[in-house]
Amino acid sequence: MHDTVLSKRHWLLILTLTLLTFVLGTSEFVIIGILTDISSSLHITNAKAGTLVSAFAITFAIATPLVMSATSHFPKRKWMLFLIGSFIILNALCVISTSYNMLLALRMMTAVVTGVLISLAMIVASETMPITKRGLAISFVFGGFTLANVIGVPIGTVIAEMYDWNATFLLTTFLGGIAFLASFFILPTMHSPFRSSMREQFSLLTHPRILMAFFIPSLGFGATYAVYTYLVPILKVMEAPSSSISLILFGYGFISIFSNILAGKIASYNAIGRLRFVFLVQAIVLISLYWTTNNFIFGLVNISLMSLMAILLTTSTQLYLIDLAGIYQPKATGLAASLMPVASNVGIAFGSALGGIVYHQGNLMSVSLVGGLIAICASLLTFLSYRLDQKQKKAAFK
Repeated sequence: MHDTVLSKRHWLLILTLTLLTFVLGTSEFVIIGILTDISSSLHITNAKAGTLVSAFAITFAIATPLVMSATSHFPKRKWMLFLIGSFIILNALCVISTSYNMLLALRMMTAVVTGVLISLAMIVASETMPITKRGLAISFVFGGFTLANVIGVPIGTVIAEMYDWNATFLLTTFLGGIAFLASFFILPTMHSPFRSSMREQFSLLTHPRILMAFFIPSLGFGATYAVYTYLVPILKVMEAPSSSISLILFGYGFISIFSNILAGKIASYNAIGRLRFVFLVQAIVLISLYWTTNNFIFGLVNISLMSLMAILLTTSTQLYLIDLAGIYQPKATGLAASLMPVASNVGIAFGSALGGIVYHQGNLMSVSLVGGLIAICASLLTFLSYRLDQKQKKAAFK
């Protein structure tokens, strides 16, 4: 019974980690909604203000695996509390930031803290839950990011409109304080693994199976963001009223909550086997947009399905990377846990860039075909990984 049922303590931990990812997600994503306020206040161009977003993503992708491998032996509870405290200080400094360079440096340092905390939250969720409930727990933790987009970012943007952009960072500082208090009382003391060198840690990345597993979520996110990045222009092509676009985007984010719930169910059994077909359905949904957007109602239904498919891969691929690390390099599970957030950032950058190239060639709706092709590639890679898993299992039984 203990191995299949979540106790009250388990649920408190899940909710605490979800709160943490909600706070981290709000801090990361809200910058998009206040960019114009920042550029106006600091007397810089919108393009220069946009580097606050790209610098965050690049720092996140590069620093997270490095810091995770270097600190793999740190006591997780103390290390997480220290990082949450650092997050609070960095956001408080953003409140009083008076120059672009200062804000850029603070955002880059926040990216490091954010990446490591996300990875640690995934490890804690994976290692402290009953084996059959890991998928459910991690889907809740990922759900914090979904809630950040649906609730945190709009609230942060409204606060910036009512006061100024500095006040938005006051909000993230306050939320960080709540997350710290919850974590202080709920986070368990976890034994750290034996210390291993960074060379041992990064040897994980020499295994072809790990690299394959890394590119599955990269392609999955790339498929979605090849289209999602240009959703507003697509809605305008569909002749959506300007006053309704914000509501449609809110609806897109709301539907992704259900995508997150389904992600946990997919991960509960034969996750990679199921993902093979999830990506094929995603490809059909994305390709269908090429035609359904000719009708406003059909187009909205199709966009809703696109949102529903968007993050079905998250929980399964997160657990898959951790489990593969347990096979090929058990000392590098921390590094493995950091690969999923990095893969998502790589996929978002790749998909947005590829969609942009196609968009600027002159046919906006061709981005849906590109997104569909990327999803098919993700499916093929998942089919291959699943087949190799089955061969490995058969060889183990012989």
